[in-house]
Amino acid sequence: MNVKIDTEGAFGSALVTLESGEKFVSEAGAMYRASPNMEISVESRKKKDEGMWGALKSGIKAMFAGESFFLSSYTPNDGQAGEVGLAPTHQGEVLSVKVGPEVWICSGGSYLGSSGSITLDTQYQGLSKGMFSKEGLVFVQAAGEGDLLVNGFGRISSVDVSGGITIDNGHLIAFTEGLEYTISKAGSGWISSMMSGEGLVMNFRGQGKVLVQSHDPSRLGGALGPLLPPREG
Repeated sequence: MNVKIDTEGAFGSALVTLESGEKFVSEAGAMYRASPNMEISVESRKKKDEGMWGALKSGIKAMFAGESFFLSSYTPNDGQAGEVGLAPTHQGEVLSVKVGPEVWICSGGSYLGSSGSITLDTQYQGLSKGMFSKEGLVFVQAAGEGDLLVNGFGRISSVDVSGGITIDNGHLIAFTEGLEYTISKAGSGWISSMMSGEGLVMNFRGQGKVLVQSHDPSRLGGALGPLLPPREG
């Protein structure tokens, strides 16, 4: 398997080359091109041997994580290598990271795709964190061995954490398991935090890595909203 960032910059995309017997999965709707020998199927996020109730719970978790309940899977069907191109919905970079031995935790909406050997699960972040964080109540955990594709709005930066780091709320892409975080005001008080335009921040502690996006899509939406014409009806 070869995962290559095919297009860099504001309109990032990835090209995944699969050998016979290999499998890659992505968010439903992420595929924009595929070789003719690529078999494309749709599968749910439910775990192996998980019943109907477990599948329903997985679907609810995926919804709160900002992800689709369904995944698209890709496998060459003629014994030859095949390729599939993947891209996110919004403009921004796509980054490939290695999973294993590190386990990665993706914030809501940042997961794009992963090797079939990677196990995907959802992690509840707690009501207090989820309500105040723009990242959502549930994160996506990627464990095992293989390649993970994440996407961000704007540029994605990788930060090595040794002790601690502060990330502005809404800019988190993913972080390695073992890092802990709390949510607090950016300034010394609520008024100074809001006046500075920063609001809330995420304070990470421990040893690991954090991926951040340079732009916050919710702020863009807030800026564009008042400029749009009112809905009719």
